[in-house]
Amino acid sequence: MFKLNEIKELIELLDKTSVHELEIESEGARLCIRKPGKSEIIQVQPQVVAAAPQTTTAAVPAAETVSMMNTTQPVVSAAPAEKPTNLHTIVSPMVGTFYRSSSPDAQAFVNIGDKVGEKTTVCIIEAMKLMNELEAEVKGEITDILVENGQLVEYGQPLFLVKPE
Repeated sequence: MFKLNEIKELIELLDKTSVHELEIESEGARLCIRKPGKSEIIQVQPQVVAAAPQTTTAAVPAAETVSMMNTTQPVVSAAPAEKPTNLHTIVSPMVGTFYRSSSPDAQAFVNIGDKVGEKTTVCIIEAMKLMNELEAEVKGEITDILVENGQLVEYGQPLFLVKPE
């Protein structure tokens, strides 16, 4: 686990170099520090919050992004999608890798415009080497696919928009 003073030292060292991004993994935790000019998203996973409060970026404002996470839970940043109120959102039930098909050479489970039922498989989320099929859970038409094949997704991240029948 990273201590706050260690994080501060790493940020100060990074500021003195031409390196723009630093990732360090230690004892099951991963620390990622990015210099200004990169994305301005700050993420601290709940597992690490108790050990390193969110004061990590306030202490040294030169670094715009500091993200700490458990190495078994990759973090992907995505802006919440604006959606009409009549659409149902299918969200990721877990952290993992999103796949549109069962194998790289297979057809996608669903495409925009496809009709789905409650038990229709719409994608696979791979988590810890387990392939988890995700069902639509609503009858309707796929109106939007919000993530790319092979993209890491977070728990609760919107994946599909469905116009219910």
